[in-house]
Amino acid sequence: MKPTGQSAVFGRRKEPHTVIIARGNEIRHFTIRPWLAAFIGSALAAIAIGYLLATSYLVLRDDLIGATTARQARMQQAYEDRISALRAQVDRITSRQLLDQQLMETKVSELLARQTQLSERHGRLGPILERAENEVGDAPAKPDEHAEVTGSLSQAPTYSVASLSAGDTRPFSLWSTRSDPLDGETAADRADKLFVSINASLKAIENQQLSRITMLADNAYKNADAIAQALEAAGLPVDSELNKSDVGGPLVPLDPSMAFDSKVKELDEALDALDGVKKEARKLPLANPAPGHPVTSPFGVRTDPILGSAALHTGMDFRAPIGMPAKVTAAGIVTRAGWAGGYGRMVEVDHGNGFATRYGHLSEIDVTVGQKLAAGDVIGKTGSSGRSTGPHLHYEVRHDGEAVDPLRFLTVGKKVAQYL
Repeated sequence: MKPTGQSAVFGRRKEPHTVIIARGNEIRHFTIRPWLAAFIGSALAAIAIGYLLATSYLVLRDDLIGATTARQARMQQAYEDRISALRAQVDRITSRQLLDQQLMETKVSELLARQTQLSERHGRLGPILERAENEVGDAPAKPDEHAEVTGSLSQAPTYSVASLSAGDTRPFSLWSTRSDPLDGETAADRADKLFVSINASLKAIENQQLSRITMLADNAYKNADAIAQALEAAGLPVDSELNKSDVGGPLVPLDPSMAFDSKVKELDEALDALDGVKKEARKLPLANPAPGHPVTSPFGVRTDPILGSAALHTGMDFRAPIGMPAKVTAAGIVTRAGWAGGYGRMVEVDHGNGFATRYGHLSEIDVTVGQKLAAGDVIGKTGSSGRSTGPHLHYEVRHDGEAVDPLRFLTVGKKVAQYL
């Protein structure tokens, strides 16, 4: 019996659960412990939670897979865009390299062509400059400048493609066009600057050639004019055209490629004109037959030293000792060589164009009739043979058989000696 007032809960034990299963006449039962019930309940709860999680995964799996696929697609697209940009940059760099290579090769070809042209000009200038040096010489007033002209034009300029880049010996196709991080200048830019510098040098050489050729031509014409004017002023014949005159007309610009040929042609014509005038002048007896010796009796009317009466002196007498060499004053042919009355021993030389010279009172004759002489050749020795009062050289100039004043020729000879 339970005590009166005792709590219904206090002192009660938890009894195990008994499960009774009746089937027909069979009755079965088993006892379930509390811990077993808790375990079974936990297992069922875990199964339920796992089922719910599996169900949620299956439901959300497509969304997760789609998001992952979209992310991968976006990453792939970004990579492809980056690769396309890099390819485009590479294409631009490659195109620029090709253009730079073509431009540099074109410029190199142009420079080589200009160098070849200058070399060809040097070959053409050699003979004509040598002729100009012989014809023009150091006259009229600037010998140092002329020497500078012939010296500078006689050297052909040379340039090598290897000098385009002293620090890069690779072929053009391997030259980089990417900017140098140090100076921000590309190899093509450096090559362009060098091309401009070399082109300017070649242009300066071309201009110098043209200016020097022009100066030589002007000097040749001036020399020819000076000789011709001196001869004409003395009344001596000049049978030569200078091929230069002052003309007018519209201005037609000359093609630069033809300027050199035109200047060379002008110089050649000027040298021809100068050569022609020199040949004409050299035919005339312009030299002094006794340089350094005073004139004792000029051409013209004088008192005859033997008779004391007025008489025409047909030549000039130069004071000279016996035995001094007497030299011919121009090239010619000996027409007389022997005793000639009052002349004593006399030599006459024909110079052509009606001009002849006579050398009288010689003590010795060293030439024969028909002998060809060059200017300055010795024809004999001075003396006092014939109608003479003392040793001297009697010198005559005749034109078409008539005696003319030798002083005219000597004066012209002094003026043109520097040109001949």
